[in-house]
Amino acid sequence: MDANHIEQVRAFNRAVTRRIGVLSDDYLGRGRPLGESRLLFEIGRDGADLRDLRGRLGLDSGYLSRLLRSLETRGLVTSRPAPGDARVRRATLTRKGLAEWAALDRQSQAMATSMITPLGSSQRTRMLAAMAEVERLMRASEVAIAPADPASGDARACFDAYFAELKIRFDSGFDPALTVSATPDELTPPAGVLLLARLDGRAIGCGALKAGPRSVGEIKRMWVDPSARGLGIAQRLLDAIEQQAVVLGLRTLRLDTNRSLVEARALYLRNGYREISAYNQNPYAHHWFEKKRRKADATFRGATEDAGSA
Repeated sequence: MDANHIEQVRAFNRAVTRRIGVLSDDYLGRGRPLGESRLLFEIGRDGADLRDLRGRLGLDSGYLSRLLRSLETRGLVTSRPAPGDARVRRATLTRKGLAEWAALDRQSQAMATSMITPLGSSQRTRMLAAMAEVERLMRASEVAIAPADPASGDARACFDAYFAELKIRFDSGFDPALTVSATPDELTPPAGVLLLARLDGRAIGCGALKAGPRSVGEIKRMWVDPSARGLGIAQRLLDAIEQQAVVLGLRTLRLDTNRSLVEARALYLRNGYREISAYNQNPYAHHWFEKKRRKADATFRGATEDAGSA
């Protein structure tokens, strides 16, 4: 990684934290640090489950408990078992907490206004566009991709969402029982592997690899939640699958896809996959692709694969 890039990120972080008052224990003039103020704001008017707050804010249980205890001591928040599930605790704002939430909201609006009001029209447009781009890319950098249990609830949820989308997008609908199998046994090492992409603790994408005979693997279950598309997750999943293929000793990767999945075909083509004749009897497939690992290369990557991301 370029040292100048790292320094630019650090300088940006210092500028932002100074400008928005992160260093003060009196964030937005409300007599508490940013962490407590943010937690109060995220609990919001409707309340929130503590496990959701942990995932949303990226906090460990101990730190969240300390923040919550401070707000409870001030009479701003109460926490109790969630209705219908005593294992889950839910935080809600008291009457005093709701008044404080409204004050924070007003102060936050004022802070945002103070950041853009001094700028000219063109500067304001550039700043807002830059903020949107930085936010999008920072979200992308939070996505974690790792092997997962193909029989887990998260895996099943991704598969179900994937199948539901295919049912809508395919001209003939979609029945997973009729397509090429990718059972948990087939996606458990060394027979294969399932990768899940997670954001804020939630599974938002998947990609799988089946290891077959003669060092040939097949890519299956490539899907990204619509809410997370445009963050480059499909490209990262494909890269991770190719890395897993090397670990499993595979030298050829194959896949099939439907003609309606135009974006998927574009992804594979720009990553060096070439269209081949049908190698299976999948009733939903119209295109078949293959990519071989070069003998002297430790990966499936090549010069043509860096042109873009999905």
